[in-house]
Amino acid sequence: MIDYSTLAFRVEPMRTQHLDTVMEIEYAAFSAPWSANAYEYELHHNAMAHYYISVPQTPIRKSVFQSFRSRWFKHGESNGSTPVVGYGGFWLMTDEAHISTIASHPAWRKRGIGELLLVAMIEAAAELNARVATLEVRVSNHVAQMLYAKYGFAVVGERVNYYSDNGENAWIMTTPAIGSAVYQQQFQKLKTQLFDRLSR
Repeated sequence: MIDYSTLAFRVEPMRTQHLDTVMEIEYAAFSAPWSANAYEYELHHNAMAHYYISVPQTPIRKSVFQSFRSRWFKHGESNGSTPVVGYGGFWLMTDEAHISTIASHPAWRKRGIGELLLVAMIEAAAELNARVATLEVRVSNHVAQMLYAKYGFAVVGERVNYYSDNGENAWIMTTPAIGSAVYQQQFQKLKTQLFDRLSR
């Protein structure tokens, strides 16, 4: 269980009321976005699915928040006046946590939100007794690949013509055993560094 009390952002389970903003981030972040119906199914009917959002811990000044809304999205609130700034999810398939998506709000990138979501999902997967975490990433997405490699993901295969929008291939990246002492030692070190960066 992660203690978010000292951090600028927290991660919590995704709910139906978050989907308006999630979908707007989805369309801003991905050239082959999922539909709202797909997320509805994931949240309510897929027993393997675990989805999360990230929100700021400190209330955003209304003027700043309205500026972000008008610039980027029609919506922007998870509830009250707290905007959803990122989200991610994974499927727990036997002993494998398959990270299905991770994205952050365009106006909130480069603040560690994607990394915080990745850390939260790896930690949740370990608590659910997943042995490894795995994902697909575009072969051209070097920024994401660097983040995943930082957390021990290594290329173990390739999916040809994986992305429907342009036929781009995907690397399959997988961690070593996330519950092992060796992995946890490095993971906890990286988590401490991230939390120092995100401290309020």
